[in-house]
This record gives sequence, C-alpha cells and structure tokens, in this order.
Amino acid sequence: MKTRIVARALLGLAVAAGFAGVASAKEFRSSDVHPMDYPTVQAVAYMGKLIGERTNGKHSVKVFGQSALGSEKDTIEQTKLGALDMVRVNISPFNNIVPETIVPALPFVFKSKDHMRRVLDGPVGEDILKALEPQGFVGLAFYDSGSRSFYTTKKAIKTVDDMKGMKIRVQQSDMWVAMMQALGANATPLPYAEVYTALKTGVVDGAENNWPSYDSSRHYEVAKMYSQTEHSMAPELLVFSKRVWDGLAKDEQDIIRKAAKESVPYMRKLWDDQEAKSRKTVEGGGSQIISDIDKKSFQDAMKPVYAKFAGDAKLQALVKRIQDTN
Repeated sequence: MKTRIVARALLGLAVAAGFAGVASAKEFRSSDVHPMDYPTVQAVAYMGKLIGERTNGKHSVKVFGQSALGSEKDTIEQTKLGALDMVRVNISPFNNIVPETIVPALPFVFKSKDHMRRVLDGPVGEDILKALEPQGFVGLAFYDSGSRSFYTTKKAIKTVDDMKGMKIRVQQSDMWVAMMQALGANATPLPYAEVYTALKTGVVDGAENNWPSYDSSRHYEVAKMYSQTEHSMAPELLVFSKRVWDGLAKDEQDIIRKAAKESVPYMRKLWDDQEAKSRKTVEGGGSQIISDIDKKSFQDAMKPVYAKFAGDAKLQALVKRIQDTN
C-alpha cells in the first residue's frame, strides 16, 4: 500500500513537471489562414526548425495552414485557452482585445514599408507586443503584411466617391467596419476562407488585401480590378499562448523568443520576393491594376477613424512616437 502511495506521488510529480515544461517534449501547434507555401507559414516553420536545433530535438513546431484549425478569430480564442500553442494572424482581429494593437492598423499611419519595419523592430513594436500579455498572449514578433489595397468585381476605385454604397469585405474588427463607413461603403465582416465565394456570388462587391493574398487566395479570378489605395500596412502578429508559455522553462522561453525574432528577416526576404511574383501572376491572369488614385481623398476621410479609435491620450502618444520615428 505504501509503495502504491509513493508511486502515485512520484507519478503526480512527473505529470506536474511535464506540465511545467521541465521534462516533456512538445510539438507546438501553430495556426495560419494562408497556404503552406505562403511567407508567414514558411517563416513559422523556419522558426520551428531553429527551436528543434536549439533544444536538441526536444521541441518542434507544426504549422496548420489554409484555415485548417479555424478562422483567425477562432484560433485567437483557442490560443488564449491554451488549446493552441501559437497563432499567426493579422493584427486587426486583436484590435478589440488589446487597444495598443489598433495603432499599427490605423490607415496611412506608416510612411513607407521601410518606416513600418523600423517602427516595429524598435521600442514602439516591443511596447505593443508587451501589451498582449495581460490578455493571455505572449507577443513574439511582427511579420510584414504589405500594403493593403481594394479589389473589386464591378467597377474600379480611384476616389472616395467611387466607394459609396459598395459592399466591401473587411476583417472582423470594429475599426475596419468604421473605416468603410467613413469611406461611404458598406462593411461586410467575413472570415478569410469565405471571401472567394462571397466575391463570386455577389455577396460583396470587393475586398482589400496585399498582393500575395490577392494571388494565393485566387481572389483575382473573381475580382479583376485592383486599385492601389495602399490604405493600410497593418502588420501580421505572431503570438504564443501565455497558458502554455508559463509552463515552459526560462531557457526554453528564451530559445523561442530568439527563434521568432530570427524568423522575421527570413520572412521579409520571402515576402519581398513573393510580392513581385504575385503581382506578375495577377497581371498575367488579366487583372487591371489602377494606380492613378486620389490618395488624399482617402486620407482626409480617415480623420473620424483616428478620432474614434486613437482618441485617448495613450494611443495618441503611440501614434506620435510612430510619426516621430525616422
């Protein structure tokens, strides 16, 4: 009897150690809405390779692409609960969860791609990542999401007036809904996986995204007019479940953080190459690229969005820090 009690006690200690990440190996599960050859998916796989090498094979990462584990909104919830270890999403679905994530998603907040990268690689980016922790997430890194532009099925967009009454698919974010309202369009929040059918069947008149997404999703097959409004450079976000994270040893956490940071330049190289390749693909597929855009009309229309979503002093200060970054 005494032996059984001791055995049970030892088993309990072993289980506890396993949950604490001290003894058990782990295949971290990470979700993405994009195909397996997409730059963000490849970057997380590269991060997993580094983790495997640096933990001598103890830990690894398995990436599930193509929305296999659900929409961005669903997988964010799974990650918070610890049912998923990691998730790569656009920053916008976090806007309703962590106020600081609103700022990089604001329209026209970055001056250029290089400016965006300098901001997110610096203190501003680190402060935004840290703001995720109280909500149950460990912010690991920002990936590029390119410049987002509108693409439509019926008519080209050149000015704000062209958007009046159009049904535009947006991410499931209050700010994106408000942006469409400010432009005079009707916002239609939809999961990414449903957009192709919505465009094809006329549920929406258009959507907005970057070159690689427009290409890989094959949206260019059903929405042939791509208007280079470049209204947003809202970055991608790679986060880890805090519930899972807190069960890892400090040296394991350090390995994961470092591998995530090292995956960023790897992703950016893939991204830059993919942007050029995707543009060539969609042009070859018959898409009409509209570049003569009245950007000032779009920028002016965004003033109510800034007032509503970046109106408090803390977020205004964050916007100023971005604008002051050279």
